Amino acid sequence: MAVSGNLAKDGSIDITSIGKKIFMAFTGLCFCGFLSIHLIGNLTIYGGYEMFNSYVKHLHAFDPLIKVAEIFLLTFAIIHITTGLWLFWENYSARPVKYIVKKNAGGRTIGSSTMPYTGLFLFLFIIVHLLNFHFIDKTNTTMFDIVSKTLSDPFYIVFYVIAVLMVAIHISHGFWSAFQTFGINHPKYNKLIKGLSLLYSIIIALGFGLLPIYFFMISNSSSCSYVCPMFLNN
Repeated sequence: MAVSGNLAKDGSIDITSIGKKIFMAFTGLCFCGFLSIHLIGNLTIYGGYEMFNSYVKHLHAFDPLIKVAEIFLLTFAIIHITTGLWLFWENYSARPVKYIVKKNAGGRTIGSSTMPYTGLFLFLFIIVHLLNFHFIDKTNTTMFDIVSKTLSDPFYIVFYVIAVLMVAIHISHGFWSAFQTFGINHPKYNKLIKGLSLLYSIIIALGFGLLPIYFFMISNSSSCSYVCPMFLNN
């Protein structure tokens, strides 16, 4: 399996650069897997108060495994962010003029040209997201109540939707790029992989992005008892 990499000044393959790209690709795909699982769980919100809280309760039954997963995710996040910034700086330092002139050259997309910027924005969003949902006092309340209250705030809704769009833009290129890094690169299926990357990014954008809009509509609906009676069973 061929893995593309940069050439060193002497014409040899830059193994260090390849290693960094492999780290980026592997951790990126791991996060895509996490997003998929997280989205599936979040969809239980549409089932109402009881269903979502039941999902959270069952999730806590696997608390030891979740703690281990969180450690891995934190480690992967550190690797992904630091390696991404490292590669960006190396590329920028190696061709500062060309980077400015050719950043919109043929073949580049919004996703590929904004990767470091969307990545940093997502890092900020993750911190805010954890402060609102993870590192919060959960006594005398339920996870559904916390989510409902937070996702009904107009300011947070705007921030959340923008963040979800940034996620979609980021993975629209990152998902495809990961396969390229692992050498899965052939004219026969490159279009398919690009299409799947775009489809996956749209699913993530709609799946997560509609949640705060849904809560906002419910919280501001005068006929909430008719629209979603299960929400009133708390």
